[in-house]
Amino acid sequence: MTNRLHNKRALITGGTSGIGLETAKQFLAEGARVMVTGSSEESLDEARRQLGSDALFLIFSKTDAGNLAEQKKLAQLVEDSFGQLDVAFLNAGIGVFMPLDAWDEAAFDRSLAVNLKGPFFLLQALLGTFANPASIILNASVNAHLGVPASSVYSMTKAGMISLAKTLSGELIGRGIRVNTVSPGTVTTPIYGKLGLPDEALQQMKDGLIALTPAHRFGLPVEIAKAVVFLASDESTYAVGSEFILDGGLTIA
Repeated sequence: MTNRLHNKRALITGGTSGIGLETAKQFLAEGARVMVTGSSEESLDEARRQLGSDALFLIFSKTDAGNLAEQKKLAQLVEDSFGQLDVAFLNAGIGVFMPLDAWDEAAFDRSLAVNLKGPFFLLQALLGTFANPASIILNASVNAHLGVPASSVYSMTKAGMISLAKTLSGELIGRGIRVNTVSPGTVTTPIYGKLGLPDEALQQMKDGLIALTPAHRFGLPVEIAKAVVFLASDESTYAVGSEFILDGGLTIA
């Protein structure tokens, strides 16, 4: 334990599995006070079991992380619980992968609401709660840089997050708020199990991704979480509008 986040008040959205849950573990180990959101009571119960009693747990919506009213409720809960906020890791998101001709308006709107619109308006609702200094970290994806088939909408939302970090950096730095992104590549998280692929097809996809990655493996959630800790800490005070690509070399292959 190094206490790089000692007494920092942190919000992690989508913190009940994968990168979000591992980041919550790392934040707690570094001395932070952590608030976690999740999409269901079951996922929150499991996260509570893994993290113990040191974190304050919230569920702001069982199904709709992109609902604007829920963002305002969450921001109020943050203020009521912490007073001010030092760190926000906006990690909640969904991955839907379909070819262009399979999309309809409802599915399109859902992905944009959860992955981009929701985070944008959550930041707006939290604006008066951020301390000075404060750090915002947005979870994007290397998909924003790659032309992966069937990833058009997902990639678009993640490119939007990268752009948002850059523009808000210039807008908010005067308030002492830094905004940066992490862009993971292929990481071992539950997202792959939610794609609806048969086991054999899923394994073939994973094998293909590993073959394309110079590191010849999937990343681990802890490897992304450690980068988030750095961006949340005072060690990264010169990182403003930066994108940390953590992909095992996939984007240079």
